[in-house]
Amino acid sequence: MTLPAFGPAVLRLDPARETDRITAALKEQVLGTLRRRGGVLGLSGGVDSSVCAALCARAFGPDRTLGVFMPEADSDPESLRLGRLVAETHGTPAELEDIAPILEAAGCYRRRDEFIRQVVPDYGPGYKSKIVLPGALSGAAYNLFTLVVQAPDGTQTRTRLPLVAYLGIVAATNMKQRTRKQVEYYHADRLNYAVVGTPNRLEYDQGFFVKNGDGAADVKPIAHLYKTQVYQLAEYLGVPAEVRRRRPTTDTYSLPQSQEEFYFALPYEQMDLCLYAFNHGIPEAEAAAAVGLTAEQVEHVFRDIQAKRRATRYLHQPPLLVEAVEPSDRAS
Repeated sequence: MTLPAFGPAVLRLDPARETDRITAALKEQVLGTLRRRGGVLGLSGGVDSSVCAALCARAFGPDRTLGVFMPEADSDPESLRLGRLVAETHGTPAELEDIAPILEAAGCYRRRDEFIRQVVPDYGPGYKSKIVLPGALSGAAYNLFTLVVQAPDGTQTRTRLPLVAYLGIVAATNMKQRTRKQVEYYHADRLNYAVVGTPNRLEYDQGFFVKNGDGAADVKPIAHLYKTQVYQLAEYLGVPAEVRRRRPTTDTYSLPQSQEEFYFALPYEQMDLCLYAFNHGIPEAEAAAAVGLTAEQVEHVFRDIQAKRRATRYLHQPPLLVEAVEPSDRAS
């Protein structure tokens, strides 16, 4: 039998069958293994959390699926509007938790701005910023981050970030994801629910999450799905078209920032196929024809996939012990 040529068709799935498979797993894992009554998750207005909300509503019922909106000072107001639309569409209750006061008290914004001022001394009220990467097609030998700053008059500057400033900005910004997860677990504990994580396969594989932040969860129902497949489920599950049309965003920095600007080498449509090709041993030249790149560019993306796996392996690791402690060794 002749196999079809490599291309977008390899990521097609049967949405009805996959929905049944995931909802069955959620019931077994949450209601059975974890002995929890339902699920709680952050609703960001993005397609991943929207699909997870729809799956949980099917698995546990809408009344036992709690969505939490957690805006902060840098959030796009569109995220809250779309999150509310998702909750209304699926009939799930939701809570609004403005985390800006928590972040302000913890020094998130102050610490971030102090590191930005190491690079842009005038940075202050009225300024906006984001961090970007050169991207796979730039020809850069190394992924060096650049700080983009917009002054109150709208002018923008781009400055190469030294390591100390980059690490400091990211460390302060990671407080946002960890604070959101703290709030999710508060609601999970009071309701005896499980916390539902929302990463897709691309994010999970490539370490696009904060340890003990958005990487923390009791179940992760779509971590095996490529982003392209998540969109297929979104259409089948009736996720609002506005959410499905919205391009993936980090919604973390005060300037609009796409995921490929900050982390991935390419837009998700191309990255999905490159990751699939890498995982299945498809040659660079064959993958290049499918994604509209040169073989050399795909080779660069493959190296980037490997590099991210190495750099973020620790994110997947549990706490390290001096010696293994088996359940039989624990006091009853």
